[in-house]
Amino acid sequence: MTNENGRPRPPVTSPSIVLLTLARRIESELNAALAPLDLTVSRLGLLGHIAGLPGVSFSDLARMSGTTVQSVHAAVKVLAGAGLVRDNTARAGSASTIEITPDGTSLLHAARQAVASVDDLLFGPEADPIQRQVADAVRAAFQSGEPS
Repeated sequence: MTNENGRPRPPVTSPSIVLLTLARRIESELNAALAPLDLTVSRLGLLGHIAGLPGVSFSDLARMSGTTVQSVHAAVKVLAGAGLVRDNTARAGSASTIEITPDGTSLLHAARQAVASVDDLLFGPEADPIQRQVADAVRAAFQSGEPS
């Protein structure tokens, strides 16, 4: 099929495929921006969850992250080893309560700056107009439920 100018029309696209493609690009850019901080997107997510919910359990982190408790244990162990979080488990077999440390808070602040730079790259004034529309739609969707 062609349009009125005789050019081929773009193919009908699946929103799922478009969003998946964009998500992979976003994740790649975020991982590159976070690498100098020795963070990945998934570890940043865990750090953010821990900061937002002091005392969160491994089970809750696994549910929020969509991963297994074993994976969360391994990731938290790495974060704790780096001094970014602490597990306030009183004794073996008792429920864990995980919290962010001051170093973790500082790293989270630096990571948010890295995320903002990726947001600007992919969705800012110089970005592809369609990507800017996607960002506007996402912002609008999450602001619609907030009181004015």
